[in-house]
Amino acid sequence: MSLKKQNVKGKSSLCRVTFSLPKGAAKSAKKVTIVGDFNNWDTHATPMKKQKDGSFSVSINLEKGREYQFRYLIDGKTWENDWVADKYVATVYGGAENSVVVV
Repeated sequence: MSLKKQNVKGKSSLCRVTFSLPKGAAKSAKKVTIVGDFNNWDTHATPMKKQKDGSFSVSINLEKGREYQFRYLIDGKTWENDWVADKYVATVYGGAENSVVVV
């Protein structure tokens, strides 16, 4: 997994973050979505694109100077964190954590 951050050309307040879920974490997934603060935790809003190597990725423009909690949803039923997130925070759903990206 990785979080790649790049400044958005001509938009000093935005950062383009590329989220990646490797094949090892996605296993035999048919569909992966990223769900988080940036899309109001909508499980359908941000599907990830399956790559030739079996991984999934998506790029999202995020406002700089903020932290965003997120998780990956695999095939609509299994939640996965990003193994290299900037940090993790406990959720209100007992025993679970959300990944956090800081931009």
